[in-house]
Amino acid sequence: MSWQDSLIKLATYEVEARQLRLSEITGRLAVAQTRLRVLVAEGEAEAKRAHLDAEAGWYHAGYAEGLRIRKAGVQAEIDVIEAEERGARDSLSEAFEEQKKYEQVAEGARLTAAKESKRRENAELDEVGMQAARRQAR
Repeated sequence: MSWQDSLIKLATYEVEARQLRLSEITGRLAVAQTRLRVLVAEGEAEAKRAHLDAEAGWYHAGYAEGLRIRKAGVQAEIDVIEAEERGARDSLSEAFEEQKKYEQVAEGARLTAAKESKRRENAELDEVGMQAARRQAR
């Protein structure tokens, strides 16, 4: 395995690791967003219940305050996860760029080697042709 192949393999591994990290973060974000939607739905259900039942209405203010605090906590968690997700996406983009650079370097090295091989082959053919021409000239 050439050094170019090793670099590409390492870069590919890094991309895959960062993709895995991003998918984990995205999963956590989805869970947190679901928790927020559940809290909103619970709040709406409790408001309807309080509207229909006068006794439940007495407790609704305290419930609403507690719900507001829980929703704020979940929203803060979502904000943190979203920031982490942006960082992970940026990191993944950088890994892709590095991988592409290594692939381009390897391709350039391969093309250079092919050109050099072709140049040597042509030089050998030219030499053989010149030797044949010298023999015929004698």
